[in-house]
Amino acid sequence: MAGFGASAAFADTATDAWPSKPVRLVVPFPASGATDLISRVIAQRVSQDLSQQFVVDNKPGAGGTIGAAEAVKAAPDGATLLFTTSSTHAISPHLMSRLSYHVEQDFTPIAHVADAASVLLVTPSLPVKNVQELIAYAKANPGKLNYASSGNGTIVHLNALEFAARSGVKLTHVPYKGTAQSITDLAAGQVHLLFDSIPTGMPHVTSGRLKALAVTSLQRSSLAPDLPTIAESGLPGYSSVTWFGVYGPAGMKPELVAKINAAFNKAIQNPEVASALAKLGAEPAKAGTPAQFQSMVKADSARWAKVIKDNHITLD
Repeated sequence: MAGFGASAAFADTATDAWPSKPVRLVVPFPASGATDLISRVIAQRVSQDLSQQFVVDNKPGAGGTIGAAEAVKAAPDGATLLFTTSSTHAISPHLMSRLSYHVEQDFTPIAHVADAASVLLVTPSLPVKNVQELIAYAKANPGKLNYASSGNGTIVHLNALEFAARSGVKLTHVPYKGTAQSITDLAAGQVHLLFDSIPTGMPHVTSGRLKALAVTSLQRSSLAPDLPTIAESGLPGYSSVTWFGVYGPAGMKPELVAKINAAFNKAIQNPEVASALAKLGAEPAKAGTPAQFQSMVKADSARWAKVIKDNHITLD
């Protein structure tokens, strides 16, 4: 009993002391990309609140799965955390059969910190003004419309597939290696539709090069408040965002998880953080518990698993 008491006291002390040293925040995507920039905004706020450094460590590659696998190897003491997105935990597990990690078994969910909706863009020459007209046009012209994406299995690709399935229309996929050329071709009418990030797409709408029909979030986005959601435009329940969250390795003490969760929840409620995230096309998540985060990820994963399976997509 004495040994157990000493062990428990040590664990409590370790939790109370966190963060007693700089925290490594593994970001499994390249420096200067959206996830990296969002992670730095939030990490800086947490660092200021806790008077401790949070050091972003970019480990990009294979759609984020290399960095995610790296974070799994860390000790469960809160010294190394993973800042990731739906890509590594809700999408890639269904695209890659040989991942070196298991989402449920190898990670401790800590905090859901931000979301980024997409905007449905169409070429200006398409004779539609809203989602209902787009669906009607696509049904009247089966197989005529195509859509651009940034590659197989990306959120841009999956958004379009789910939209087509829910609306009962047939769309042809035109994959690109990046967004720039797809925007150019969309403006020229070479492709007809594109789901893009709000900060990337909306300047082209403002300039008149493209038309925006709706956003993909369930609620209207503060980043484009005049745009309706797809859900309110004829496809009830349609909702798709890229979420951003914090994980630790498996085996973390619940008390430590709660403390880290509280730190990130405090950070995302800061108005300066919300303002900085808006410039990056993201919005703070509603402060919640690790269990709520885990439940959200499970639902998101199940949704994308169906889309990926129904369309026979693989990156193996």
